[in-house]
Amino acid sequence: MAQHAPRWQSAITNALEKYEKSVVMQLASIDVNSPIPTVRSLIFRSFVNPSSNPGLPLILTTTDVRSPKTAQIIANPNVHIAWWIEGTQEQYRITGKASIIPSPQDPLHKHFLHSATSPSSSPSSSPNTGMAALNQENFDWEAKRLEVFKTMSAHMKASWCRPTPGSPLVGGEEEAKKWPERVDEPNEPEGPDESEESKENRKNWETSFRNFALILVDPTEVDYVELGVLPNRRTQFIRSSRGTWKEQALVP
Repeated sequence: MAQHAPRWQSAITNALEKYEKSVVMQLASIDVNSPIPTVRSLIFRSFVNPSSNPGLPLILTTTDVRSPKTAQIIANPNVHIAWWIEGTQEQYRITGKASIIPSPQDPLHKHFLHSATSPSSSPSSSPNTGMAALNQENFDWEAKRLEVFKTMSAHMKASWCRPTPGSPLVGGEEEAKKWPERVDEPNEPEGPDESEESKENRKNWETSFRNFALILVDPTEVDYVELGVLPNRRTQFIRSSRGTWKEQALVP
């Protein structure tokens, strides 16, 4: 039976409506070559809820497909999110399985197709997951990738035209000055009469969009701590095999 959005999602949504700048969260993944988790700050973009079951929300964020986290998530989709919202004095610790959605032209796209369709792949191993529900609905992930990409600032889009993140800075700061500072959506029609400036911008737009990828986290457990109330409260949410959320009060 389809469920309403879980209470922990509503709590995050309500907090961000009041404190819209509190969108930075930390996501940890595992490198197959190291026993040490790696963590980085990411911007929460939105929830994606299946229309057939809003009770199975996915957490959407974004990345450069060339970043190390991409290979880490493909090799081991188990991730953990830590999120502190200062305004409401709330902490969310979210366990889940992540999927990378790159450009269809990227060689890594086959890994997403496999995880989306294989019954043995972790994000979709059970039909009662958000990712499985959306894929059953034939959700258009490429349209979503373009939609999210267009919301990015021109300066952010330019960041995906740089060399591979984390690689040595060959040429130093002087080389970095040659990188595009902004990438705008092309506004001149492509053709022989297109200006050189427009052609360069179009090339950068295509490069940026090619390197742009979505990260979707399918939550399986949420630890929600409320320190802005007295007495403090702590609640554990666990997603059952049937796709429903069970709540249990814990000692803060």
